[in-house]
Amino acid sequence: MVIGLTGGIGSGKSAAADRFAHHGIAIVDADLASRAVVEPGQPALSEIAQHFGDQVIASDGTLDRTALRHIVFADPEERHWLQGLLHPRINSWLRAGLDNATSAYAILVNPLLFETKQNTWCQRNLVIDVPEELQISRTMARDNNTQEQVENILKAQANRQARLNLADDVICNDGTLEALYNAVDQQHEMYLSLKS
Repeated sequence: MVIGLTGGIGSGKSAAADRFAHHGIAIVDADLASRAVVEPGQPALSEIAQHFGDQVIASDGTLDRTALRHIVFADPEERHWLQGLLHPRINSWLRAGLDNATSAYAILVNPLLFETKQNTWCQRNLVIDVPEELQISRTMARDNNTQEQVENILKAQANRQARLNLADDVICNDGTLEALYNAVDQQHEMYLSLKS
């Protein structure tokens, strides 16, 4: 059984995924996949450098994700080009991770779960939900981004209501980390009960 885990930027997806991992559940993370497919030596990194130029390559030869983010979130055509390049590679990486999972169920973490249609790979979809103003303040504090940068990222993701409409399960993460962990623990028990 595969559970899709999603939520907007700054919602607490990573903390929720960490808690599922604490229970021994395999986590297959699209953010990790997106990093793996652009590591030095990977064909995608060369194609990105050819398309965007050396400005997106850091001095150590790795992808300068911040520089690339500034370009693609300011220009939808460039974002679509990048997605066309990376999504097939990311999908292959994620499929392999899910196919090799040996826990009671697996969690597929993707902030773009619904946008990429990967929710169709999942038996249930769990949304970590927070009010937008909390998303913005958390992300600005965590990533040292401006409010405008965070709002541009939010515009590229499914809007909050669209995500909630597609969810099978929702955890509201507007409280403490302990409250989030308690909610994840309850979902974990529920997913185990569905397995049996």
